[in-house]
Amino acid sequence: MTEHDTQQARAGALNLHGLLAHWGEVAGEAWVSTLLSWKEQERARRSLERRLRTAHIGRFKPLCDFDWNWPKRCDRVVVDALMTLEFLGDATNVVLVGPNGVGKSMLAQNIAHQALIEGHTVLFTSAGQLLGDLAALDSDAALRRRLRHYARPQLLVIDEVGYLSYSNRHADLMFELISRRYQNKSTLITTNRPFAEWREVFPNAACVVSLVDRLVHNAEIVAIDGESYRLKEARDRTEQRARRRRGAKS
Repeated sequence: MTEHDTQQARAGALNLHGLLAHWGEVAGEAWVSTLLSWKEQERARRSLERRLRTAHIGRFKPLCDFDWNWPKRCDRVVVDALMTLEFLGDATNVVLVGPNGVGKSMLAQNIAHQALIEGHTVLFTSAGQLLGDLAALDSDAALRRRLRHYARPQLLVIDEVGYLSYSNRHADLMFELISRRYQNKSTLITTNRPFAEWREVFPNAACVVSLVDRLVHNAEIVAIDGESYRLKEARDRTEQRARRRRGAKS
């Protein structure tokens, strides 16, 4: 394929029908390549903005600001590997496990944002929002449509599993969603509960063992341990304010 053929194909992909109608007159002009580049860049920018809006990642601290010295345990090599997004290639799931405030959500948001930058479809939601949304639907047709909505993204992030307990219906809905995505799309979950305690998250639900089994099969599990970083920041802010007050009095 010649350079002119390549440029013509690019113009077609951009739906520049007016340009294509006069292609014989403009092919070879130096400005054509510049125009195509501008249009492609603008389309990519608008696509990213649209996907950022629909992903609902929210505001987050960039990974470069993460204090790797704070957690007692957090495998930086594994996190760096996750940021390459190789796990999306074979639909590997990711589970970030650790107590409150150690940065699980922040790491998940960074991975999700990187996936968006690389052109993947992403949806970020909390477990409470996801299960509440599904459980509120009162028709089978509406539920199927909503399950397809959550099953569609290449990366689905379910944040804060374990902070609330749920009914058997919620457990069944989570199992149905994970089953739909199983070995097809990657799901990233953050949880403050080890899997042995998930029966407390979904008490009396018969599907918990199967849910965990499908979630962790071929999954990357990252355990994070340490004191809450949010508590550390709160203490630091309190100490700074106290120093300023003491300085103002002296």
